[in-house]
Parts: sequence; C-alpha cells; structure tokens
Amino acid sequence: MELLDPLLLSRIQFAFVVSFHALFPVFTIGLAAYIAVLEALWYRTDSPLYRRLAEFWTRIFAVVFGMGVVSGLVMSFQFGTNWSAFSFATANLLGPVLSYEVLTAFFLEAVFLGILLFGRDRVPRGVHLFAAVMVAVGTFISSFWILAANSWMHTPAGYELREGVVHVTSWAEAIFNPSLWYRFGHVALASLLTGGFVVAGVSAYYLLRDREVALNRKALSMTVWMLLLAAPGQILMGDLHGLNTFEHQPTKVAAMEGNWQTQRGVPFYLFALPDGEAETNRLGLAIPNATSFLLTHHWDGEVPGLTEVGPDERPPVAFVFWSFRVMLALGTLMLLAVLWATWLRLRGRLFTSRPLLKGLQWLIPAPFVAVLAGWFVTEGGRQPYLIYGEMTLAEGLTPALTGGMALFTLLGYIAVYAVVFVAGVHYVVRIVQSGPEQVGEAEQPAHAKRPLAATDIPFDDEAPLGGNGTGTRR
Repeated sequence: MELLDPLLLSRIQFAFVVSFHALFPVFTIGLAAYIAVLEALWYRTDSPLYRRLAEFWTRIFAVVFGMGVVSGLVMSFQFGTNWSAFSFATANLLGPVLSYEVLTAFFLEAVFLGILLFGRDRVPRGVHLFAAVMVAVGTFISSFWILAANSWMHTPAGYELREGVVHVTSWAEAIFNPSLWYRFGHVALASLLTGGFVVAGVSAYYLLRDREVALNRKALSMTVWMLLLAAPGQILMGDLHGLNTFEHQPTKVAAMEGNWQTQRGVPFYLFALPDGEAETNRLGLAIPNATSFLLTHHWDGEVPGLTEVGPDERPPVAFVFWSFRVMLALGTLMLLAVLWATWLRLRGRLFTSRPLLKGLQWLIPAPFVAVLAGWFVTEGGRQPYLIYGEMTLAEGLTPALTGGMALFTLLGYIAVYAVVFVAGVHYVVRIVQSGPEQVGEAEQPAHAKRPLAATDIPFDDEAPLGGNGTGTRR
C-alpha cells in the first residue's frame, strides 16, 4: 500500500468527520425532546422549576446544536471532493432525499429555534411551547431522512442500475427500505439515552454539591423514569435490528460474531482475538450456542460464516468484532445503572446515594462512546461496499484525487474541528459550572416568583444531601 493512498486517506477523513458530527445530533435530538416536555409541563402547571430547567438546558442545546451544524456542513462537500463517482452514480436518489432533509427539517428547526431561544416572554406561552415542540420534531425528521439515505446504502431497494447510474423505480421502496425503521428506532432510542444520561449526570453533579436541590431532584427524577423505559427498549430494538441485519447483511453479522465457518450451534464470544490470516479466533471465551439462539431462535441454528465470501469481500473483522462488544458492554452498563437507580428510588435513596450520583457523573461519556461504537459496527461492517453488493469504495472514489490532496483536506478538517470542539466544550462547561442558580430570575413574571412548595417536588421526600433543607447553593 502506498504511503499516501487516496482511498485510505479519504476513508479516514470521512470516518473522522462522521464520527465527530454524530456526537452532536444524537445529543440534541434527545435534549430537544426533554426541553419540549419541560416547556409543556411549565405551560400546564406554571411551576417555576420546569421553566428554569427548560431555560438552563436550552442554553446547552443552543451551543451543541451550533456545533452540529458547523460539523455537518462538511459532509456534503466531501461527497463532491472525495467521492464524486459515488455522488454521480447515486445523484438521482440521494440528491432528492438529502434535499428533503433540508426542506422539511433544517428549515423547521432554524425558524422555530429562534423563537425558542429569544422568544420567551416576547411571544405567548403557547407559541413558545409550539416552537419547542417543532424544534424537537424537526430533529427527528432530520434523522429520518439522513437514516433513509444511509439505510438505502446498506439495503438498497426500489432502483435499477443503467450504465452504472442509479435510477429510482419506486420512491416508497427506496425511502422505506428494509432496514430503515430498525435503524431509525435504534438511533431515536440512542438519542433519548444520550440526552437522558447527560441530564442525569449533570443533575447528580449539582446534587452532590447541594446546588439547587429541588431543581435537580426534579430533573433526575424525570430522567430516571424515562431511562427506565428507554434502556430496555434499546436492547429490544437492537435485537430486532440485529435480526434484520442477519437477513440482509449476513457477512456483517459474521464479522460482529467472529464466526468464520458456516456452522450450527455458534457460540457468542465474550472475548476473542480474530485472526484473519488463519481464519479463526485466538484466546476465545464464549457462551456455547448463544449466537445461534439469538439469531435463529434455535440452539443449533445454522449461521453463515465469513468464508462464504472471498477475503476481499470481508469487512475488517477485528474492528467490527470489538466495536460491537464495546457497544454491548456500555449498553449493559447503562441498563444496570438505571435498574440500580430505580431500586434506590423504591428504597427512598435516589437523591441521597453518593455512589449512585458519582456513578451517574462518570457515565456521561458512556452513551456517546456507545453511539460511536455502533456507527463503527454499521459502517465498518458494510465494507468493502459503499452500496452494499453494488459499488465498492474504490469504485466510488474521485478518479483524479491524489494522496496529497486527501491528506491536505484531512489535516485541515482535523484542525478546524479541534477548534470547534474545544470552543464548544469550553462554553458548555462554563454553562454547567455557572449552574442554573440565576437562570430565569430576571425574566420571570411576578406570579412565578413564589417560594417552592412541596407540590413542586414529586417523589422528593428525602432531605437534600447537605441537610440544610433550603435547596439553595451553599
């Protein structure tokens, strides 16, 4: 392999940009839904707790949303600069689909985000609530169109190739391709988990320091209820997504499971070192027959192996194998944390258990890493194809692209994204450190500036950690 291989450098560049960008939408989708719920509860109850929580998290949402927009702009340029052959071949399908995302989602978010950020106390409360809901809906619509395009690349349908160019024969089949709803459900639940664990971790951070106790008890209580539904739901959706992948991309599943030979009674490897040259696994620790049961619902079910295709048609097995296990391990860890929190709630210790609160702080990065690992499995497992079974990566690369050009743009993206990331994280950390103490105080109408009543704090029947009972910062 040449030192400046344009194909390898373009793959690294696209992987870097996609991985960086994916961190922001998955957070903002979940956070936008949470803000919409807070706004609805404030509209209904007039409790200042909901208003202040909504204002605080909207500040963080605005920063992260901006980072996502900046990082996402690069994606369209890459299609033209590094993957022009792919862009030309798929323009009849992916061009309209991606434009639908702009027309139906991005414009919706852009219009109502301004009202959400700057319209409080300037527009009627119902209008402000409607804006919050529209922003949340817009984030889900955006993810739908992006995943429709991505899913088509994995399970192409509703098209035919004419002289190497994709022509749509059925828009319904192309958009609602066989893997769309499984991917959309998986990403939607991942977004709720990401937003939920960030809110829970930040709320735990404040509770450990006895800051705004009533406010953060409310946030933690709401989040734990949501996570109790989302975490098990994600495991179920992941299983359904896996079965769909097994049906349409068996080679990817073989890489995920480290299964080299087509056989019955395939074990699930908890640990192994896949060896591509020897076509076997080293140092394996496995649960007998578990993979066969999960994929076929029979303990002795047959599972196709990687040797069903040639070496040049196999994905990078070790990369996919370990990414899958990182995702599973973090998903299991998050589920256990939610069950622990629920158990402590039943014992009346949800807000006073220091081990739990510290654990929730440490788990803030977990959903982000799990999302990245999931994308590595999805995209790495599709290799060597851009369009599964139709177009390889080499066939989609820009013909005139040189290694030097690819290296130059890669280094440029790394430098720009480093600035964006450092600046964005700096502002988010400043917002968190300043806390919600002063949020909304100046703007609140007189009827909202009342002392907190017991009815404002459901489920919060314990004393705050600091024991001063005031719910204020010491």
